[in-house]
Amino acid sequence: MLVVPVRSAVSNRDWPRPPACLPANRLDDPPDHARVTVAGLVILRQRPGTAKGVIFLTLEDETGIVNVVVWRAMYEQFRRAVISGRLLRITGRMQRAHSVTHVIAEEIEDISAMLDVLVRGEGQSPQSK
Repeated sequence: MLVVPVRSAVSNRDWPRPPACLPANRLDDPPDHARVTVAGLVILRQRPGTAKGVIFLTLEDETGIVNVVVWRAMYEQFRRAVISGRLLRITGRMQRAHSVTHVIAEEIEDISAMLDVLVRGEGQSPQSK
């Protein structure tokens, strides 16, 4: 007979920590206010006039979407990446409210150059070419 230990639903060690990126479909794993890193294509940028300088980004990876909140101070620090980045890596704190999960941005990195590598096929292993 094989005995397998029963694990609790989610342990604080069960999710990737920065700088490793957490896929969108695992955003429910980390506890609220945990520091995470996510990456994805920018599919939406919103800067509502009523939001007092807050910018909302939506990133998409191969597993789903990630909602990101960029406060004014972070926007000013990472302006170029926020405005022109096509592929972003964002590190920040998880925030859950009313069944919506956001990442509150603390660091924003434009990794759009990685898209060019993928297009040229340089990111593929020799077996997949």
